[in-house]
Amino acid sequence: MTLRMYWFLPLHGDGRDLAEGRVGNGQRRERRRDIGLNYLAQVARAAEGQGFDGVLAPFGLFCEDPWLVCSALAAHTERLRFMIALRPGLMAPTLVAQMSATFQRLSGGRLLLNVVTGGDPQEQRRYGDFLDHASRYDRTEEFLAVLRSLWQGRTDFEGDHFTVAGGRVMRPPSTWPRIFLGGSSEAAMRVASRHADVYLCWAEPIPQLTAQLARVREQAAVTAPDRTLEFGTRLHIISRDRAEDAWAVANSVLEHLDPEQIRDARQRMSTADSVGQRRMAALHEGDASSLEVAPNMWTGFSLIRQGPGLTLVGSHTEVADRITELHEAGVEHLILSGQPHLEEAYWVGEGVLPLLRERGVLDPGEATAPVPAQVAGGGA
Repeated sequence: MTLRMYWFLPLHGDGRDLAEGRVGNGQRRERRRDIGLNYLAQVARAAEGQGFDGVLAPFGLFCEDPWLVCSALAAHTERLRFMIALRPGLMAPTLVAQMSATFQRLSGGRLLLNVVTGGDPQEQRRYGDFLDHASRYDRTEEFLAVLRSLWQGRTDFEGDHFTVAGGRVMRPPSTWPRIFLGGSSEAAMRVASRHADVYLCWAEPIPQLTAQLARVREQAAVTAPDRTLEFGTRLHIISRDRAEDAWAVANSVLEHLDPEQIRDARQRMSTADSVGQRRMAALHEGDASSLEVAPNMWTGFSLIRQGPGLTLVGSHTEVADRITELHEAGVEHLILSGQPHLEEAYWVGEGVLPLLRERGVLDPGEATAPVPAQVAGGGA
């Protein structure tokens, strides 16, 4: 299949810097943007206009609520899909089934779900969730079993984490939202192979990513041989007409970071029980002197930021080359982000996406393609 491309909604804030920086005499330097509805609508319309298939709306302690934001942005767009991140355990599957059905009707079938089991114990506890890593994935599996059964009709369910008696959605969605589930642990691969439409992991250099996807395919062949599982990855991007200009932008991002910020971030990441987060941290080991870990793959963002660790940096042609390699390695869904998200959506949309269309990696008509119909239950 051709590659499907998604952009990122910066619900946690946006700007040219990764975080607050410091200038002389310890003064703080702040160039962050107001992420009100007007700005987020600009980002969404830019993504839609440049031909991205959809946008990922993250969930987290420092984010605006993705359901509320995406509901508002659906009225500002026409074909853009909204991949809403959610955490099982913080919302009941019966409620998510009802919300999903409503969103599908109001948006014309443009909802996708990004199921995030959670990998930062401290943040999970702040939401009142004290389950360990393995138990969280067990709960996710029950959550998805209930969710899919509700979309099919009435359900009764009794598990370790959820009990439902006579649950139902009065108006089930005619188009089921596709489910993206991420994680690098054995538990994540097991749950994704049984219940997800798309398995997601954070990008790594091609050999490591290829090996990870092969492990998931092997797991899926054993766990759910009758299901079709697709694969996706997530990373940042800095693409310019000339490679030297892209690298200048990358280097400028680090100008206002200090060693204390890097040490604090390293300590925070070390407490995560996410296998994927540990793999991201291992790419650079906190060393800011050697951040290009593969051609055009740079780890600067992950010095202080949790989440995806790699950034594609280079000319539009170089970046298109690397994306083509990712697609050849088995990536069918690619989620990108850039700082700031509004301007970078245009750099990528105008510079990289046309090259991918010329190569047949992207559908040539993707920029104007309507939202396709899907038979109810087709993503099960």
